[in-house]
Parts: sequence; structure tokens; C-alpha cells
Amino acid sequence: MAAGEYVSVKSQEDTERADLQLEAQALQENPEEEESELAAIYEERGLDPPLAREVTRQLMHHDALGAHARDEIGITAELSAQPFQAAFTSAGTFAAGAAIPLIVASVTPVGSILWLVPAVAIGLLGVLGGLAAATGGASPLRGALRVCFWGTIAMALTALAGKLFGVSA
Repeated sequence: MAAGEYVSVKSQEDTERADLQLEAQALQENPEEEESELAAIYEERGLDPPLAREVTRQLMHHDALGAHARDEIGITAELSAQPFQAAFTSAGTFAAGAAIPLIVASVTPVGSILWLVPAVAIGLLGVLGGLAAATGGASPLRGALRVCFWGTIAMALTALAGKLFGVSA
């Protein structure tokens, strides 16, 4: 999980870096055009044209690439891709999320493992999905159901793959 998260976020970081290089080149080759482009963005956001030009002029004087990165491309230092942080967070949350079903499996009689562990895992997915949705201001029930549905699908496909390759109970 952590490796997959690292690769995914690293790809995003590479894309951001390439976008910034293209923007830096455009600023060097066509500064007037880039200034007009940024002013148009501010006008679309509601500034009158003279104010948009003045804001653009001041921001470009201070940090032209930073202004274009933030307002044209949507890249900010606070929200930029951080592959190692994403990988460590993914590894930690995956390990924490796996702990309870693992404990349940270790204390459950063999005859009950095949139904109890998935039931506990799906229940936990529902709780976490509901909490995540509520934290984001969305419907907890809808979040819980979505996570339970896709978690059940993932578990079923994993069990099917195990059956097909002869590695399931």
C-alpha cells in the first residue's frame, strides 16, 4: 500500500515539477503574455481590469512563478505532492486498520473465521467511512455505505482470485 501510494504521489509531484518548468519557460520567453493571462484570471474572479493589472504587476514583481503556479496552475506549497508523507501515512493507516481483523482472526475458532473476520472488517470500514464523511461535512450514512460496498467487492474479488489460484480455504 505504501509503495503504491508513493508511486502515485511521486507521479503527481513529477507532473507538478514539469508544469512549473513549462511555466518558468513561458515567463522567460513571453512575460507580457503571461502577465495578461494572469490579469485575465483575476478579472474572471471579480477584480476590475485596472486592479487586476496592478495586482498582477505587484505579484509578478514579488514572485512571478509563484503567482502563476498558484493562480494559473493551482500549485501551492501547502498542497503540493509529498510522496514520502503519503507513503508513511498509508503504511501506518493500513497497519492500524489491519490490526483489529488480525486480532479477531487470532482469537476466533477456526470454524467461524471465514464469516466473522470479513464481517468485522466490513463493520470497521463502515465506521471509518462514516467518520470520514462526517469529518468532510458529507452524509455519514452515504460514506459508510459506499466504503462498505466497495470494501465488500474488493474482498469478494480477492477471495475469488484465491479460489482460482487454489490458495483459499
